[in-house]
Amino acid sequence: MAAGASIINDVSGGLADEKMFSVVANSEVDYVVMHWRGHSDVMTQLTDYVDVVAQVRTELLNQVAAAEKSGVKSERIIIDTGIGFAKTSAQNWELLRNIDQFNQLGYRQLVGVSRKRFLGELVNREAQQRDSASAAVTSWCAQHQVWAVRVHTIDPHLDAIAVTEMLSASADQYRSPKS
Repeated sequence: MAAGASIINDVSGGLADEKMFSVVANSEVDYVVMHWRGHSDVMTQLTDYVDVVAQVRTELLNQVAAAEKSGVKSERIIIDTGIGFAKTSAQNWELLRNIDQFNQLGYRQLVGVSRKRFLGELVNREAQQRDSASAAVTSWCAQHQVWAVRVHTIDPHLDAIAVTEMLSASADQYRSPKS
């Protein structure tokens, strides 16, 4: 923060560091609370959900409530469903299909899917070759008013958002670059 950071992106959502909420509460930075069930060395064992959307929502709200109880202002909180963290590929897709349920919680939402394994399973490409699939998800997120996406390469995602916005615009909003 001393170097000018304006956001703390906490992949544990406050669960891995008991001092995190206090640090955030005593600062002016925004705080990404990611859904988290455990460290990466055990997260593949933590994918048992009866209803992934409902459970991630409840667990994420519990993490947010703990942050707010510790003094983190709600307007500083950004939620992240933790795509790829303690979730199977099918569960990741289910969360993305139901992204609006998380927007309804009243917090800004960040989605981080760039180059993730579940995209590679779908398109059968190595991580460095998943930018097109990642940009397609960015387009979906733009359609669903997601506040931000975490990406590796910016231009394909900006293009995806521009196309999505144009497709959503009325005909009279189009302005030809030549005019």
